Amino acid sequence: MIGHELREFVDRAMDRRAINDQDVKMLQREILIDIVLTRDIIDVLVALDRAVAKSCAAFADYLVALTVDFAVWENRPTGVIDRDKAHWLATTLSAGEGPTATAQRIAFEIVREAEHCDELLLSFAFAKGAAKNMAKSTGAAHRVVLAS
Repeated sequence: MIGHELREFVDRAMDRRAINDQDVKMLQREILIDIVLTRDIIDVLVALDRAVAKSCAAFADYLVALTVDFAVWENRPTGVIDRDKAHWLATTLSAGEGPTATAQRIAFEIVREAEHCDELLLSFAFAKGAAKNMAKSTGAAHRVVLAS
């Protein structure tokens, strides 16, 4: 369940069909500052990223950092993306017409950050073209080592 302030934030962004730098600051400093993140909140923010036609780079950066931190470090088991988390993430990130550039980046960064990652999210993150697109968007190619 999401709080009243977050619901209002989403409504305003949807009405304007845009998220700007000031919106991101409000989200960081006023709305999400003292709340416990949940999957529902992440789901809403990822859906907002998909639904809003114009969003600033700061929103994408914040959403990536927030989701990676939640999925990898705040949500048990810590440092591990197990089958349950992988299924949730793949479902959330690919909803609608497929993953946005931000959703692909989230998946890629979670795989990079996690100590262990279920193959479902690995295959999602490195689906045809996703790794190449990530290298372009971050300005560098990333080498991935998979341990068996």
